[in-house]
Amino acid sequence: MKKFTLLLLLLLFMIPGLQAKSEMDSIFQVLFQALNNEKIYTEEKGKDILDIKKMIDIKDITDEQRYSVYDRLYDEYKSFKIDSAVHYLEFNLKIAEKLNNVAYIYNTKLKLSFSYWIRGRFLESINILDELDRSCFDSLPKWLLIEYYESYKRIYLYYSAKDKNNHYYPISNLYRDSLLHLIPEDSFSHRVLTAEKLAVEDHADEAIRVLTEALEKSQAEDHERAILENIMANIYGEKHNIEMQKKYYALSAICDIKNAIKENASMMELAFLLYEGGEIDKSYRCIKASMDDAVFCNARFRTFEISKVFPIIEQAYQEKGLKQKRELQVYLLIVSFLSLFLIVAVGYVYGQMKRIARIRKEFYRTNLKLNDLNTDLQKSNEKLHELNGQLSDVNQKLAETNRVKEAYLGKFIDLCSNYIEKLDNYRRGLNKIANSGKIDQLLKSLKSSQFIEDELSDFYTNFDETFLRIYPTFISDFNDLFSDEEKQHPKQGELLNTELRVYALIRLGINDSAKIAVFLRYSITTVYTYRSKLKSKSLQPKKFEEYIMKIGSY
Repeated sequence: MKKFTLLLLLLLFMIPGLQAKSEMDSIFQVLFQALNNEKIYTEEKGKDILDIKKMIDIKDITDEQRYSVYDRLYDEYKSFKIDSAVHYLEFNLKIAEKLNNVAYIYNTKLKLSFSYWIRGRFLESINILDELDRSCFDSLPKWLLIEYYESYKRIYLYYSAKDKNNHYYPISNLYRDSLLHLIPEDSFSHRVLTAEKLAVEDHADEAIRVLTEALEKSQAEDHERAILENIMANIYGEKHNIEMQKKYYALSAICDIKNAIKENASMMELAFLLYEGGEIDKSYRCIKASMDDAVFCNARFRTFEISKVFPIIEQAYQEKGLKQKRELQVYLLIVSFLSLFLIVAVGYVYGQMKRIARIRKEFYRTNLKLNDLNTDLQKSNEKLHELNGQLSDVNQKLAETNRVKEAYLGKFIDLCSNYIEKLDNYRRGLNKIANSGKIDQLLKSLKSSQFIEDELSDFYTNFDETFLRIYPTFISDFNDLFSDEEKQHPKQGELLNTELRVYALIRLGINDSAKIAVFLRYSITTVYTYRSKLKSKSLQPKKFEEYIMKIGSY
């Protein structure tokens, strides 16, 4: 009885219109909406072409200007109506030969080779490339050599059938590597070729990262974005991620439809994926749209590829239609049969629903209490984490303080011992002079500051050595806070100069300028001047002394 109840509940609540659509459902909705509006996009493309054609009738137009107009028409037609693209290229070839302009001639022939390739005239396409003199490209614009290499890369990749064991495949890769050296790194083509190279070298994740960055920079739904998404789909295909492959083929197809690109591969590849996944209706609609575009464009190469799968998908679509009719008849019988039991079941279901509603209300109250407890627990954890962080900081500071104290304690003991011995020797010397009756020499010794200066020099040397043992990177870290011309460099024989010694004392916690002045035997004004001057010249004047205190910290 419980199973029967669950079945009835599922039948009542499984209403497609109430279910949330997945990402793929949304993408396909956009795709099929674009297909419905395809005629509008095609008409807009035709208007753009018509505007360009009006330039041909401009009075006194020069051959160079006419060549430019025909070249623009080729760009509009090459993925729209390939026959028209070839038509204007043939006009341009005559103009280029008339002007005897080698750059125009090579540009036109390279585009003719590409157009013949799309039309399926492979031999003619290759013959055009073989007739071009490679040495001439050295004196022509670099982008012509790029087009030349791109043409051969495409040809050898086609001949290899993307089989890495085919001997044509490495040749195609060589042309791609040559292109990477010629094309600017920040260009669209360079990013595409880089992603292809990474994918070929089994670095699919890195290739996806490069393409993702390029897609983030591409805001418009143009043909370049369609190409990026097509390559992304191919790479996900190599990773056997069918869902992501379908997603990017669909996104690429949407861009191509909105830009009236009739010569495209994404729609055909998407149709085949959908067919393999059993989505026959979507597959048939995509393959039919792809075939219509190929016929419209007269892209025989694409038409040939589509014709290999179109009959298979069409047959599956027809068979599915017949199957659906039979299934519909069966479903009608089942629905009629179930309807007899529906009235009886409604009363029972209604009672169960009320019971479930009461249980849900109890669950809701329990969940509210649990949420409150979780919130309190989270707050307690946050406070504990904060206390742990503070304790860690205190421990680090204590460790550093102990390290400094231990180092200075040992040094302090040594210094005291040495000073006692030196004072005793100094006393003996003076006593000796006094006993010998040399009063003048005694007075001279007492007036002389040499002893104090020598002791100060030794004291500063000991201080510098001890400080740099505790903070060995102090000078380099200190100089990192200044530009190159303002860095401090002690003279030969010095460990620290006066400026560094001032901030060494500050690092040890002696921040009072008066105490620093006594230590260094300078005036307070002089110490203050040193501090102000260095602080103003640093790269971080506002937090300069804060950064000083962090030098050598754990």
